[in-house]
Amino acid sequence: MTWEGPFKPHHIDAAAADLAGNNGLGRYVFLPGSDGRAKAIAGFFKNTRVLPSDRGHNIYLGTLDGLNGRPVEVASVSSGMGCPSVDIIATELMKLGARRLLRVGTAGSLQPKSVRVPSIVIATGAVRDEGTSRHYLPVEFPAVASHAMVEALEAAAVTVGVAGHTFSGIVHSKDSLFAREFGEGPNHEDNHTYMQKLAVAGVLASEMEASHLFTLAQVHGHELRPVGSRKDDGGILAGCVLAIIGDDRPFAPPDDAKAAIDQTIAVALEGIRILAMKESERTI
Repeated sequence: MTWEGPFKPHHIDAAAADLAGNNGLGRYVFLPGSDGRAKAIAGFFKNTRVLPSDRGHNIYLGTLDGLNGRPVEVASVSSGMGCPSVDIIATELMKLGARRLLRVGTAGSLQPKSVRVPSIVIATGAVRDEGTSRHYLPVEFPAVASHAMVEALEAAAVTVGVAGHTFSGIVHSKDSLFAREFGEGPNHEDNHTYMQKLAVAGVLASEMEASHLFTLAQVHGHELRPVGSRKDDGGILAGCVLAIIGDDRPFAPPDDAKAAIDQTIAVALEGIRILAMKESERTI
């Protein structure tokens, strides 16, 4: 089966014109897991309008005040939980022209002695411990975040004032929260051993979506260009910033989790402002 004619999404209610903007780059899209968080992020937008979805993937469109005085056209939409849902939502967004996508999520720490609630983790890459991305690429292929996204988010952590508890590194993306991370079921010993290996290797946190978002960005937006060249607007940049809401406790108290999420949203918003400024100056 192949697509014929213009692409029409079936899980979000949007058209290519809705994702356009920023002088051809398209809107910068925030991808939290839940619609509630998508709406919270949109609370910082100006000129907001909503494209409702019967499936709960409402798209919030608006602008942010840019660091160079130019408004930044943005969107926020829930990716849903897990890589299969990311596959549908992110692919439809990319087919409609989205080229800048930032996951704004939550995670459990794999380094609880140092990466504790309310820490923030900026993913540089992800362990592909999920089945969805394997339908696209063999498991040996790495899932890597955009360097430009990582750099902008790290700068944002400094600006926001949370650099002291923000960490950059590899994260783990899984299919099962309760079995793989929390040890439910008959494979609990194997899952515990697996997670311990990741912890010893220095993997920072465990979540459920980043690896496939990075894979999709590579599949749909790869480009070949010399290191010294200016950016090609056709490429896709994908990033991920995570609020740590569990450490040696599966879930932190609600107030602590909220503090982590609020700070992570602040880093995400500032990171996109920084990235947009750099891109408008064509410095990456």
